[in-house]
Amino acid sequence: MVNSTKSYRNTFIILLGALLLIFIVNISLGSVYIPLKQLFLAFIDGEVEKESWKSIALNYRLPKAITAIIVGSGLSISGLLMQTLFRNPLAGPYVLGISSGASLGVAILILGASFFGATTAGFAFSSWGHAIAASLGAFLVLSAVMLAAIKVRNTMSILIIGLMFGSLTASVISVLAYFSSANQLQQYLFWSFGSLGNLSWNEILVLLIIFLIGMTCVIFIIKPLNSLLLGENYAKSMGVNVKRTRNLTLISTSLLTGVITAFSGPIAFIGLAVPHLTKLLFSTSNHKILVPAVAISGAIIMLICDSIAQLPTSEYTLPINAITSLFGAPIIIWLLVRKRKITY
Repeated sequence: MVNSTKSYRNTFIILLGALLLIFIVNISLGSVYIPLKQLFLAFIDGEVEKESWKSIALNYRLPKAITAIIVGSGLSISGLLMQTLFRNPLAGPYVLGISSGASLGVAILILGASFFGATTAGFAFSSWGHAIAASLGAFLVLSAVMLAAIKVRNTMSILIIGLMFGSLTASVISVLAYFSSANQLQQYLFWSFGSLGNLSWNEILVLLIIFLIGMTCVIFIIKPLNSLLLGENYAKSMGVNVKRTRNLTLISTSLLTGVITAFSGPIAFIGLAVPHLTKLLFSTSNHKILVPAVAISGAIIMLICDSIAQLPTSEYTLPINAITSLFGAPIIIWLLVRKRKITY
C-alpha cells in the first residue's frame, strides 16, 4: 500500500512537471518562435528584445494555452464520469446530446441569421453570439435529459435518450444547412472545427468559473462513483443514493461539456481516449486517484495537440478537431487490439 501511494505520488509529480514544460513550450512555439528567455521577460514585464513577442505571448498564446488546459481537463473528466455512470468504455462526454444541443443553438444562430434579419447578422458571427447560442442549446437538451432522468430509472435508457437527441438535432441542422448560403455554411463549418484561440480574458473567466463549479460537483461524487463501478445494485447495498449520484454526474458532465462546446466548439476524442490512457498509466479504478490524474493528463494532451495544430514556424494552423481525432482514434484502436477488452 505504501509503495502504491509512493508510486502514485511520483507519477503525479512527473505529470505536473510535464504539464508545466509543455505549457511553456506551447506558448513559445508558433508561426513566430519566442526564445524561452524572452518569454520569461515578457511574463515578468521585463524589457523584451521585440515588443511584438510580448504582445503575441500575453495577448494570444497565453489565453489559448489556459483555454487548452481547461478544455482538456473538462472533457477528460466528463468522459471518465460517463464511462463510469454507464459502465461503458466507449461512452464519452457527448453521449448525452449536450454537444448536439450546443451545435443546434449555433446552427440556428448562424444558418438561420437570414430569417432573423440583418440586425442579428453581427451577433450571429461574434464569439459571444456563438457562446450564448451554444449555451442555450446545451441547456435545453440538458433540461430534457434531466426530465427523462427523473421519469426513467434505467441508466441505459438515459444513454439511449441522449443519443436520440443527438440524431434529432443533427436532422434539424441538416435542414437548416440545406436552406443556408455558402457564407453561412462556411461560418458554421469553421465553428464545428473547434478552436482554442480567439477567447478574450472575460470569456476565459466565464469558462473557468463554470469549470470550477462542475469540478466542485465532481468532488462530492468521487466515493459513490467507486461503488457504481460494481453496478447500481451493489452501490445501493453500500448505502449510496444512486439517483442523487446519477443526477450530480449528469449535471457535472453537462456543465463541463456545455460551456466548453459553447466557447471552443465540439472537440472530439479527448474525453473518450484520455481516461483509458490514464487508467493504463496508474493501473487503478479508484476515482480519488483518477479524477485529478485524468484532469492533468487531459490538459497535457490538449496542449500537445494544440502545439501540433499550430504548425511551428508556419503561418498556417490546423483545426484542433483534426489533431485530436488523429490522436484519439488510433489510441482507442490500439487499446482494443492490445487488450482485446477495454474497461470502465
